Amino acid sequence: MAIDIDTARKVAKLARIRVEEGDLPALAGKLSGILGFMEQLNEVDVTGVEPMTSVTPMRLKRRADVVTDGDIQAQVLKNAPDAREGFFAVPKVVE
Repeated sequence: MAIDIDTARKVAKLARIRVEEGDLPALAGKLSGILGFMEQLNEVDVTGVEPMTSVTPMRLKRRADVVTDGDIQAQVLKNAPDAREGFFAVPKVVE
């Protein structure tokens, strides 16, 4: 699959990356190379291979799942820069 210049321009816009018009052909070539490599990976036979999350077999440490008494609201909010009515107060981000 080949990426054309218009698609590269659109990808750059969606990624919010400023790419000069002269650099678009190189970007399109690099993106096409990435997609070509992904197509090569799809050709690999992985039947019988178990999915893994790490190259070393290890288990994550787990804590006991116990119910605590909670009721530490004051301790939690003690270091908050701004707390109101028992909650974290954050600046308004949507008009």
